[in-house]
Amino acid sequence: MSNRRMRLLLLTPVMAGSFFVAPAALAWSGALAAPAATCSISGVFENGKVHLSGGGFTPGQAFLSSPTAAGGSFTIAENGGFQMMNVENARYTVTQANQHTECSGFKGATTNQDEMTQNDQNQNDQNDNGGDQDGS
Repeated sequence: MSNRRMRLLLLTPVMAGSFFVAPAALAWSGALAAPAATCSISGVFENGKVHLSGGGFTPGQAFLSSPTAAGGSFTIAENGGFQMMNVENARYTVTQANQHTECSGFKGATTNQDEMTQNDQNQNDQNDNGGDQDGS
């Protein structure tokens, strides 16, 4: 038997096996690479409401919940995303098929004046603590 025929006999099963293994490996790696669902709160409008958006979800029904604001059912688009304008500024969780995704970006309801007042108070507290530490 020639070397050529021997190589053909040995390599044919290996090549045939790769046709079965490759699709399974690609499907498995594709499942691992699926994007994780995300949700974020952004843009506080003049009326104090915010923009809520997300992606990476399964198209279909989902539920929005919050400990302090109204929630309810809504539909995830075919691309796996959603957008809601003018929702209450609150913490939110999107639930779909027993998976809970917390929305990031909630900052609370503070104004720049409140932040400046808090920063001034923190500075005063630091100055007072510094005086107490040196025995004065």
